[in-house]
Amino acid sequence: MEFLTDYGLFLAKVTTFVVAAFVIAAVIFSARRREDHDDEGELRVRKLNDQYRKLKESMQTRLMTDAEYKLWSRKKKKEDKAEKKAEKKSKGQEAAEPDKPRIYVIDFDGDIKASDTDTLRRSVSAVLSVANPETDEVVVRLESGGGLVHAYGLASAQLDRIRNKGIALTACVDKVAASGGYMMACVADKIIASPFAVLGSIGVVAQLPNFHRFLKKNNVDFEVLTAGEHKRTLTVFGENTEKGRQKFLEDLEDTHGLFKEYVSERRPELDMQAVANGDIWFGRRALDVRLIDEIKTSDEYLLEACDRGEVISVYFQRKQKLPEKLGLSVSAALEHTLWKALSVLRNQKIQ
Repeated sequence: MEFLTDYGLFLAKVTTFVVAAFVIAAVIFSARRREDHDDEGELRVRKLNDQYRKLKESMQTRLMTDAEYKLWSRKKKKEDKAEKKAEKKSKGQEAAEPDKPRIYVIDFDGDIKASDTDTLRRSVSAVLSVANPETDEVVVRLESGGGLVHAYGLASAQLDRIRNKGIALTACVDKVAASGGYMMACVADKIIASPFAVLGSIGVVAQLPNFHRFLKKNNVDFEVLTAGEHKRTLTVFGENTEKGRQKFLEDLEDTHGLFKEYVSERRPELDMQAVANGDIWFGRRALDVRLIDEIKTSDEYLLEACDRGEVISVYFQRKQKLPEKLGLSVSAALEHTLWKALSVLRNQKIQ
């Protein structure tokens, strides 16, 4: 018993020491990261040329025999050594030689509030600080079904900054760029989409329920007090009037008009009467009505770009707080469970 007691005390001391050391190390590491990066996040830059090259080499080596791999490995080492020597020699000559074209890649994944606009803003600012209008290009991989007018108006204005600087801008749409998403895409000098990407939806929609009759039936009064004739048009709980409804429709028409003007200014070749009716087109049909310029996936376009210059992915990574991380984990787990349950039900129906 005495041995067990001593051993327990020793174990407790060791555990306390390890935990204390871990806490101190974590505090130091966190402090250093705060010095190196913005408290709100950090800019991440990745060369996609290297990523695609490694992917190609990985595939090639897996198809080789042992003898072929040995020969390839020796040759690769010699090439890497020669490349490093060439880089050292060219360092002094870089100023005199013209810059190699750079293709900056920015991703935008839009929800109804265009929440990714803040990261887009920072990424655009970073790229504009170094991009050369004469040689460089910006590629935006865009995915969005649209959302709030003012939110997507701001997101589109961020892309306008690139165009205003005279830098070539290409929008790649693999899945969807509709409504506010297309408002962003139309800013680009060139729009590329996959064969079945959804594009268009140049229209405006607003919908809201009204509980006035329910409240009236249950003897519940609801009052809306305003100063200004048009301060409130349609409400959720109050009684909506025909005059208020007409003003609301006028506002929607005005917003639609602004949307059409914005698209028309950036893609003057479009027949706005034909495409601005709120309809959507799949990739190949969108090409026919000139909503896009080419049928191609973003992967194809970027692989071709690697032959033209340096392809660099730029992304501002916002720091997530603990509640956000936990919320995302729970959300992902629920989504996974839901899809698994739906998959099981579907299989049962098939059988």
